[in-house]
Amino acid sequence: MKLSKRAATITPSSTLAITAKANHLKAEGHDVIGLGAGEPDFNTPKHIIDAAMQAVNSGHTKYTPSAGLPALKQAIVEKLQRDQNLQYDPSNVIVASGAKHALYLLFQSYIDPGDEVIILSPYWVSYPEQVKLAGGIPVIVDTDESNQFKVTVDQLQKAVSNKTKALIINSPSNPTGMIYTKQELEAIGAFCVEHNLLIISDEIYEKLVYGQNRHVSIAECSDEIRKQTVIINGVSKSHAMTGWRIGYAVGDAELIKAMTNVASHSTSNPATVSQYAAIAAYNGTQEPVKQMQEAFEERLNKAYETLTQIPGLTCIKPQGAFYLFPNAKKAAEVTGYANVTEWVSALLSEEKVALVPGEGFGAPEYVRLSYATSLDQIEEALSRINRFMKNHMS
Repeated sequence: MKLSKRAATITPSSTLAITAKANHLKAEGHDVIGLGAGEPDFNTPKHIIDAAMQAVNSGHTKYTPSAGLPALKQAIVEKLQRDQNLQYDPSNVIVASGAKHALYLLFQSYIDPGDEVIILSPYWVSYPEQVKLAGGIPVIVDTDESNQFKVTVDQLQKAVSNKTKALIINSPSNPTGMIYTKQELEAIGAFCVEHNLLIISDEIYEKLVYGQNRHVSIAECSDEIRKQTVIINGVSKSHAMTGWRIGYAVGDAELIKAMTNVASHSTSNPATVSQYAAIAAYNGTQEPVKQMQEAFEERLNKAYETLTQIPGLTCIKPQGAFYLFPNAKKAAEVTGYANVTEWVSALLSEEKVALVPGEGFGAPEYVRLSYATSLDQIEEALSRINRFMKNHMS
């Protein structure tokens, strides 16, 4: 069977691949600790589940408008006003089947074949693949630890061309956990305004911020920057609702209308019951969000302290999200593996600990560890990694 050229260019998700391998080992009876999945281990808060059950029992099981229930769009508008003092109208909002789907609709609606999109490495694995699916060209700009994995305007100046249409920024970042300051965002926003670039601001981890750090949306920086920004967000990470598949995009009304047209011919609408659950998530108590954030921060602090004592691994402390992103190049070298990906595979086979190689994030010398699991599991996993290193170091 001859596949489309479009499908042939796509690289499978490395996060899902490692999870599949770990699940296979579990099915064989092995005691596998998976630190690969990017989802909270908490259940969805009860008041949200109750709202979904009420919606089902009330007969809210039919189609909705393609862009989402008016009540949910209004809840998102009020959330943005409440949290970030951003002024939007429901016509600026589209609800999608997850934040990933919102990004897909955006690229399909805005990118033409040959258009370039600047992506900052390390990046979330789906950014370049979705750009390619739209016929666009990912332009990767590498960042490094010396600047906390954050891009500078000088780097952007070297990457921009007359074909560049957009820039993706993810703060807090998956996989690095780094957060851009308002001053840094103002500089990036001014650059994008100068070059007439659409700013795609992925803010899915906005509620998972630690220490004295603060999440700032680039849309907050100025009205001029806001008009060129599309905010991508959703309830998956903030409210432990990954499986409910509700995300959204907020931006220029004309672009949102185009995205709605694409959605109408693909998914028709996001799942109706999930939309009612999301209304409860945004309009109800936010105490569970705070409790989950506090739990993640406790895990981060303990896991980071232990991780940095493991030979061969170095790591800057994340400021948000729920990942550690250590450099494992030395760990691979001193244990005799050709690269970090081989080291990760050997670790899974021998110690039954599943990490995600950094290769899929554009950072092959790194690995991603999710601490979205219990402290006991995290501590046991780190103990196994430490044992693996000591057993294999020459």
